Amino acid sequence: MSQQTANPWKKKTAETRKVEEILRKEFPHTDAYRYNSASIRVRVVDKRFEGKTTEQRDAMVEPLLEKLPQNTQADIINLLTLTPGEQAASSIANLEFDDPSPSRL
Repeated sequence: MSQQTANPWKKKTAETRKVEEILRKEFPHTDAYRYNSASIRVRVVDKRFEGKTTEQRDAMVEPLLEKLPQNTQADIINLLTLTPGEQAASSIANLEFDDPSPSRL
């Protein structure tokens, strides 16, 4: 892979599609892609996150992630839990999700 910015939507795998399938049952606005051989990035956007801390948001998502195989869970290095307003505000983390910097792996 070149050092140019990679399109995350071209980095979908059977594994990341399974992550999306499980999370979308509860959180329809979920995206996942494999950033590199050791890392999966997941973004969940939901209005129910409004007013909640990162820990509270993660606690809402984690029971679903626990349904995934252990090796998949271990590879989820970046979990973004955003409100629709936070996604629209183009946070740095959200921008990195949409336009990832090149991986060194």
